[in-house]
Amino acid sequence: MFGKSFVDIPEPPSEDQHTIKIPTYLKHGDKIGITSPAGYIAIEAIQSAVNKLQSWGYQTVIGDTIGKRNFTFGGTDEERRADFQNMLDDDSIKAIMCARGGYGLVRIIDQLNFEHFKKHPKWIIGFSDATILHAHIHSNYKTASIHSKMCNSFPSDWSVAEAEQIASLESIDQALKGKALKYHIKPNANNRVGRATGTLVGGNLKIIETLCGSGSELDTAGKMLFLEDTDEYLYSIDRMFWSLKRSGKLDKLKGLVIGGFKIKPDDPGDEFGLTLEQIVLEKVGAYEFPVCFGFPVGHQKHNVALICGTKFELEVSPDGANLLSH
Repeated sequence: MFGKSFVDIPEPPSEDQHTIKIPTYLKHGDKIGITSPAGYIAIEAIQSAVNKLQSWGYQTVIGDTIGKRNFTFGGTDEERRADFQNMLDDDSIKAIMCARGGYGLVRIIDQLNFEHFKKHPKWIIGFSDATILHAHIHSNYKTASIHSKMCNSFPSDWSVAEAEQIASLESIDQALKGKALKYHIKPNANNRVGRATGTLVGGNLKIIETLCGSGSELDTAGKMLFLEDTDEYLYSIDRMFWSLKRSGKLDKLKGLVIGGFKIKPDDPGDEFGLTLEQIVLEKVGAYEFPVCFGFPVGHQKHNVALICGTKFELEVSPDGANLLSH
């Protein structure tokens, strides 16, 4: 795959370059609200996150949904909506961290009122189901947000946590404080070399696909797209990438970053026949933008913070890949 000459793709003008709002970066003593707009989580399960956030110098505000349960959800739709809305409207809270993912945000996203948020933006933090929030506020309110681990990913015992897990969690603090994010990825024989700069958007592939045609649809034109997913069959991943291609989501990309994909094994005798890499490269064969595989983002211990809606530079070479914030 490295036989092609190095492609440096120029950056076309983007409507986002001068319109994206960057919430105020956090300082010592600022408050971070913790809420569960999707799945249920016990108060005990967020304690390690609370302790670490406080060690970073932040105050924490525990939402009403923490510990509440309505079947799989962190409370009823109305309880989850009200808790998130209160944090959106509370000016003393400078960032909102989702306690966990699961399923549920799509049930309340259209009932949330972002009018106050538009005037007083704050950091929204999370991944997986929180992809709905990242896509919605980027497309509708042109505001940056942080794609990262959530409270249920903080280890109970940091002394035995793996270095990659610790680095991923500490990158949240770096993002919140406005420090430069610089990530190096090992070489992958399937990478497509090139260099590009663009506004970074993305998240969970399944959710991005299901948002197409809705009021939260993600605009990818002229952007750098990153994708991850979990618990999907290869044929389902292929179908989702065909959906992105047929809907034009791949046509005008600046670059494509493929993160972690936890793939369900095929049933014996009913194998799909293509790998993840082959699925992706088949869909982007007509384009020249750089493609990077194996980026540390997704449902895994090494899941670094990325600031959606801000400019990143992607450089892919035979030596690996670098993704750098601007």
